[in-house]
Amino acid sequence: MTVERARRVLRIEARAIEALADRIGDDFVRAVDLLLACPGKVIVLGMGKSGLIGRKIAATLASTGTPAFFVHPAEGVHGDVGMIDPKDLALLISNSGETEELVKLLPALKRLGVPVVGLIGAPASTLARAADVCLDVSVAEEACPLQLAPTSSTTVALAMGDALALAALERRGFTEEDFARLHPAGTLGRKLLLRVSDVMVTGPALPVVGPDAGLREVIIVMSSKLLGHTAVVDGNRLLGVISDGDLRRAMEKDEDFMARKAREIMTARPKFVRPEELAASALARMERHSITALLVCDDAAGESLAGLIHLHHLLRAGVV
Repeated sequence: MTVERARRVLRIEARAIEALADRIGDDFVRAVDLLLACPGKVIVLGMGKSGLIGRKIAATLASTGTPAFFVHPAEGVHGDVGMIDPKDLALLISNSGETEELVKLLPALKRLGVPVVGLIGAPASTLARAADVCLDVSVAEEACPLQLAPTSSTTVALAMGDALALAALERRGFTEEDFARLHPAGTLGRKLLLRVSDVMVTGPALPVVGPDAGLREVIIVMSSKLLGHTAVVDGNRLLGVISDGDLRRAMEKDEDFMARKAREIMTARPKFVRPEELAASALARMERHSITALLVCDDAAGESLAGLIHLHHLLRAGVV
């Protein structure tokens, strides 16, 4: 019984969304046009469960490039309508289309001259007739067996809000970088905003040796810097890199490997990144070449050493 009820709820709500998709047309395009033309913010209003859906829609709009916030209609008729500017757009959510608090707000919205988009479940209602654009979010039935609790109707309103937000996102040309700027504390923000220069080691922390350095010196430098690599430089010019793997291979090939110089075991023309590149790009390059560190160079030729970035730096920064 319980499992069957759950399945019935999901099927009813799925059918409601499918029916909604079939109603998308010119009115939806006009609503998106109004969102994009709005020089201010989208003010989302709804009572009860519609209000809870409205808060989520406002959050989705704001995080995808359409500035928006929620105003509680009951507070709106008691002064919060002052938060609405003539440059704004009002997005009203009501299943009945007769929500008293929203109807009372209509004169104030009309005086301000703000465009009104309605997500309305009753297309012939007061709110539907007053809206500049009415999007029909009616449902054939609620998933509630008593036909009382808002279920299918709130699901459909939420889905329509998502459709508006993401259609506007696409029309704006909103990118992953734009999304990251609005989510600087999130994983995507770190991946898309963090640059190599933000996490690389430089100066005294950077392991470097000259081309004629003996392997004892190379080992001491690599051990003290704890990065498993050292750059080989001639003055300011990068010649190569020595990794733990290079040391092991030299040891396997030559019993007298400690007599060798850095230039003899280094990897010449090593892989590198530029300081301004995304840290995520450095990670992708490491994965592609199965390495754990990259030198950072200021120039396109890879000869001017600026730093080193290790997989551990990317892990600590949350890029991985």
